Amino acid sequence: MTAIEQTEAARPRGTRLPRRARRNQLLGAAQEVFVAQGYHSAAMDDIAERAGVSKPVLYQHFPGKLELYLALLDQHCEALLQAVRGALASTTDNKQRVAATMDAYFAYVEDEGGAFRLVFESDLTNEPAVRERVERVSLQCAEAISEVIAEDTGLSQDESMLLAVGLGGVSQVVARYWLSSGSGIPRDTAVQLLTSLAWRGIAGFPLYSTEGHGEGQ
Repeated sequence: MTAIEQTEAARPRGTRLPRRARRNQLLGAAQEVFVAQGYHSAAMDDIAERAGVSKPVLYQHFPGKLELYLALLDQHCEALLQAVRGALASTTDNKQRVAATMDAYFAYVEDEGGAFRLVFESDLTNEPAVRERVERVSLQCAEAISEVIAEDTGLSQDESMLLAVGLGGVSQVVARYWLSSGSGIPRDTAVQLLTSLAWRGIAGFPLYSTEGHGEGQ
């Protein structure tokens, strides 16, 4: 059950929940409000009302709006990182790895909770704590991709990282465009198109070693 689903399940005011469940419920309510209104327009009153709790209950868990936002950001940055790492580990076939990684970004953006807007479209990037988290997860995702590129091509760490930043950046920008444009292109088709474009470039780098890797490299 997602945080937002827990919010829906526990919304009636006065319901007593275990501390962890209450925290998840509050995070789900905060996500709905922040995604819909942005950080600056959101108020703790709105979040408490959405969660069906009093403001004192909300402040028992989070001392302020920024702390609540950062907790939510931490949660969803970690979710993105784990999705990318999982995609890279899902196969040893490199073309399929590219497709799986692209799809991880598309799935993240497509999630109905809209959490990607907190990571990629935050209206609070002038806040150092927010900017640091967003930059860190982008770097961590690129590092995960670069490790695979370096291992398979023998390119230097710097060269592999440059390519990885490009792949990750293209993935999230195109995924966001795909969602916002309402083009009607199915997700799997969009991923296939983007994978074909990316693969034409990355496949030009020879394998460092063919041992242990799939076909079609």
